[in-house]
Amino acid sequence: MNLARLAAEASARGTPVRAGLIGAGKFGSMFLSQVPTIAGLEVSAIADLSPDRARRACAAVGWDEDRINATAYLEDGAALAGRDDVDVVIEATGNPRAGIAHARAAMAGGKHVVMVNVEADVLAGPALAAEARAAGVVYSMAYGDQPALVSEMVDWARATGFHVTAAGKGTKYLPAYHEVTPDDVWSHYGLTAQEAAAAGMNPQMFNSFLDGTKSAIEMVAIANACGLDVPDTGLAFPPCGVDDLAHVLRPREVGGQLDRRGMAETVSSLERDGRPVFRDLRWGVYVVLEAPNDYAAACFRQYGLPTDSTGRFASMYKPFHLIGLELSVSVLSAALRQEPTGQSREMRGTVAAVAKRDLRAGEVLDGEGGYTVWGKAQPVARAGDALPIGLAHGVAMTRDVARGSLLSFDDVTLGPDPIIDLYRGLITG
Repeated sequence: MNLARLAAEASARGTPVRAGLIGAGKFGSMFLSQVPTIAGLEVSAIADLSPDRARRACAAVGWDEDRINATAYLEDGAALAGRDDVDVVIEATGNPRAGIAHARAAMAGGKHVVMVNVEADVLAGPALAAEARAAGVVYSMAYGDQPALVSEMVDWARATGFHVTAAGKGTKYLPAYHEVTPDDVWSHYGLTAQEAAAAGMNPQMFNSFLDGTKSAIEMVAIANACGLDVPDTGLAFPPCGVDDLAHVLRPREVGGQLDRRGMAETVSSLERDGRPVFRDLRWGVYVVLEAPNDYAAACFRQYGLPTDSTGRFASMYKPFHLIGLELSVSVLSAALRQEPTGQSREMRGTVAAVAKRDLRAGEVLDGEGGYTVWGKAQPVARAGDALPIGLAHGVAMTRDVARGSLLSFDDVTLGPDPIIDLYRGLITG
């Protein structure tokens, strides 16, 4: 509740927080649009594979010529991470290998890291967080994205003495979506390809939101940050509106749909027959609480919290998240409070690559949101030798794999790779 004041004081001292952004896509552009109205925050440099595209993004979000011209534009994210005029590096590329490399370069240069790149976080987040602590800097999830917002709600619940039964987000989901490809993604969003292109929307990225991969990545990130469990057989995506969160997201032993207490789960805004869920949570996040005593349960009822039939389980939710428009919270928190807005602590889960169709030896996988695989959340204890979705890009199949099968490391051609070694070390403890 003090960030705006702390930032304004930094501005008055002449020491604003200086951010460097790597990746000027949709998330980055949303952040850039807010910067001119935040006292005490500046963007000193932007790295993008196309610096000209980054300049155009700044103009498109309303930056004036003076601000555009005062900003450095680079192609190399590692070079940005080493600049003396950057205090906080925002990694927003979506490429897990690049994200890990950029984070390490930033930390080596004494910079805080805000990791928008959840794909990198679910591969190596706990290791990166440990490296940041050793370097005396902050490694943080990105506020505005669901993992950080859910982490905040879980922390609030635990700080106020409640048991966390479940936490997660909402999304639009049907089982058939697992096999959707970038060719037919826009019909599910009610857009034409032309409308999506005009809005700067990448079909593969938005397909990852639809086919279940992004939900799996975000729920694993939440589990790893909050010490929650990933469902034993993957996310169930139960249809559920805000009035029924406490009823649906409680353990089966008391009539709910969870394996047990303390789970990360995504709820669907569609019934399985395609009808809309009443008062859905498609754009929001939630936490389900369990009262620690009869007195607290009575207070739930007295103060109007929606509860289950026992009165012991209640829910709190936030109906929307604003993605990059909220990202400055993380940047300011890291620089001014030395505190992350959510951080991976341990590997509770992973996201395994699943074949979208029959795959043949020699085919090259195209990763998250593509034509070949989707990502399924898995508890670490069940991960075995499953190929994580973050490594299922640009690698060739060594043998045929049937549609719906989990891919293993042995199913693809992989040479010696320090990222694989890092990941395997994390999941084996």
